[in-house]
Amino acid sequence: MYRKYYALKRKPFELVPDPEYLFLSESHKEGMAMLRYGVVSEKNFLLLTGGIGTGKTTLVNSLVEGIKRNFLTCLISNPLLSVQEFYYYIAANLGLLREENKATFHLSFSKLLKECSRNGRKVLLIIDEAHLLSLELLEEIRLLVNLAPAGKNTLCVFLIGQPELLDRLSEERLLPLRQRIFLRFHLKHLSEEDTRNYVHFRLQSAGAARSDLFSQEALKYLYSVTDGNPRLINAICDTSMLLGFTRELRQIGPEIIAECVKQHQLPAEDQASRKEQKAASVRKRRVPLALAAGLVVGVCILYFVNNGIISSVKEYMSLLFK
Repeated sequence: MYRKYYALKRKPFELVPDPEYLFLSESHKEGMAMLRYGVVSEKNFLLLTGGIGTGKTTLVNSLVEGIKRNFLTCLISNPLLSVQEFYYYIAANLGLLREENKATFHLSFSKLLKECSRNGRKVLLIIDEAHLLSLELLEEIRLLVNLAPAGKNTLCVFLIGQPELLDRLSEERLLPLRQRIFLRFHLKHLSEEDTRNYVHFRLQSAGAARSDLFSQEALKYLYSVTDGNPRLINAICDTSMLLGFTRELRQIGPEIIAECVKQHQLPAEDQASRKEQKAASVRKRRVPLALAAGLVVGVCILYFVNNGIISSVKEYMSLLFK
């Protein structure tokens, strides 16, 4: 609706991951470099974690786009599968026999890895939302690597997930898998400067002729309420431009951002307000602790006086701080 009004070739803030819209912050650049190195170095397991909406999937999709000529790629975006369903899905994507039999799959997959080794290719298995994987399936994934020809790292596995994936991998029975993870990288949120550059980049990629569709005040406020989360930035900016269109605004200001924040049910209070609320909560918790500590001291004094250990409160305090 607002594309023609703001002279855009396409919508700049779509929520669907798109490699063409990949903005490389410092954290994203570092993550891309490490993942690419892991692939080129023929490592078996690579781990990428990050909060919801930080751009993990988009980053990996962009990496795959640049290396897909030498790889057979299988992306699993729904890890809530049984072992049989998992093998069936991989077989369907890699053109193997789709028999619901683990032994048959292993034979076909092993043969595929040998062919790839001879042809100078590799199989890339990407598992998104990997923090949802069962322990049983994680162990099965580790065993797949053993099917590669001896001395050949023909299979590369990307585990992509939220930070709780690290807790899942800390399970004692997954020690063999942890030891095979060559690279780990955690994707951070955007900084305030990155947030500003990110919005400008998305607008330019969509064909915007102007770079000031969002005022500087609006961008600053946008960062404060999204904490630099790309997915939230996209959602707020998209709604803001729609609201700006309906009101025939040529520039989006902080007041429009504030309205959209309410629509998306995000906390709109500023940082100082949030800190004050947190401090007040801490002070409330300290009150009963102080009372409890005072009660304990009083009981101790009474005990020492009644049992003749000391003769007065004054003597107790002098011993306490001696």
